[in-house]
Amino acid sequence: MSYPRRKILQTGGAVAGITLAGCISVNSDEKDGSGDNGNDGGGGDGNGGNGNDDTSGGTGQLWHSRPKGPKKSLESNVKKFEGQSDYAIKLSEISDLQKTIENKLPAGKGPHLFQWAHDWIGEYQPAGFLSDQSDNLSVDLESTYTSAAAEAVQFDGETLGLPYAAETVALLYNKDMVDEPPETVAEMQSIMEEHHDPSNGKYGLSFPIDPYFISGYAQSFGGYYYDEKKDELGLTKSETLEGFRFVRDELAKYIPKDQKYDPQAAVFNEGNAPFAINGPWYLGTVRDKGLDVGVAPLPKPKGGKPKPYTGVKMWYFAKKMNEENGNTAAARKFTEWHTTNTDLLLDLAKDHGFIPVHKDLAGSDDLPPAVKGFSESVQMGEPMPTAPHMQKVWDPVKSAFLKVLKGKQDAKPAFEAAEKTIKQNWD
Repeated sequence: MSYPRRKILQTGGAVAGITLAGCISVNSDEKDGSGDNGNDGGGGDGNGGNGNDDTSGGTGQLWHSRPKGPKKSLESNVKKFEGQSDYAIKLSEISDLQKTIENKLPAGKGPHLFQWAHDWIGEYQPAGFLSDQSDNLSVDLESTYTSAAAEAVQFDGETLGLPYAAETVALLYNKDMVDEPPETVAEMQSIMEEHHDPSNGKYGLSFPIDPYFISGYAQSFGGYYYDEKKDELGLTKSETLEGFRFVRDELAKYIPKDQKYDPQAAVFNEGNAPFAINGPWYLGTVRDKGLDVGVAPLPKPKGGKPKPYTGVKMWYFAKKMNEENGNTAAARKFTEWHTTNTDLLLDLAKDHGFIPVHKDLAGSDDLPPAVKGFSESVQMGEPMPTAPHMQKVWDPVKSAFLKVLKGKQDAKPAFEAAEKTIKQNWD
């Protein structure tokens, strides 16, 4: 269902470092973590709403699949919230979050909240998995969060969650090899030429070849994969084809032959490439390797401007939030607290590279330099479409581009075939 970088990291293996694999439920008595026991938390009066939760003593149930470091921070923050309120929070770590949600929620089971990026919203809202909390929140989205984040958690006029961080790809550079980050691709290429020596295991660039990772340059000349407002594909537009050819001709020649995530990440991890195009989830890996790494926005190609897809991490309001009681009040209050506490959000930025979407922190000088670099890249990016049709775009784009990259087809016929496949899958 959801194709982008998160699927890659779930299957990325050890090199990815902070993948989502290997999680198990923390509940010993409830395998699905739903905690359904018929108890409304002791304080529920069934009213709720309008941002005024008079109930207390409820227990909100939260599902997540965070890696080790962010998981510990979440557990710590839950304890802080519980110490400052009359509510309790029950966390459940789910190994395959998407599969579990799609199995449990239709059966009326599941949590009040679950955490993931915003691109599930377009499928889960029509499926009835989510709850509109527009009338129950005490947080004003537009004045609290960046416009992109506020927009990402809404669908068809409904508020289906609250945002706390963003993610996209940017340019990581090894400071032992690069004095100053390049502003243009031409400057970047001159540095890559100095280091690119495949016969000795040295490369100019670490760059997983995948529709999400290459989107910044594929869409840099005015093209696009999919316009959700028009419900229109743009893969065969001349501007998009120019972007695909640019990736093939100007960047891919500097990477290892194996385009998958792990081999690409390993080259940079081992100090064998000056640059990597990757996301904030990758910072923990390179830090563990002892590399001195800087982060900068993607360099500009001549005549273009990078436009990478961006994601917004959010707490989704699951359908159980429709049951107004002390438990839903606990979940709602935690979400509002977690997404508006600027001290907490700044700690997440410093400790785990989370890119804040709270207006008081987005682009702030208080952010660590690496996170600020990613934040600048987010500002130049394009939010991933949430329309259900987008989920049918990823695989054909990947298949078509690999044919182009390997010289099996030119970009135009390859993506004409991809568009045909996508439209058939839509029907």
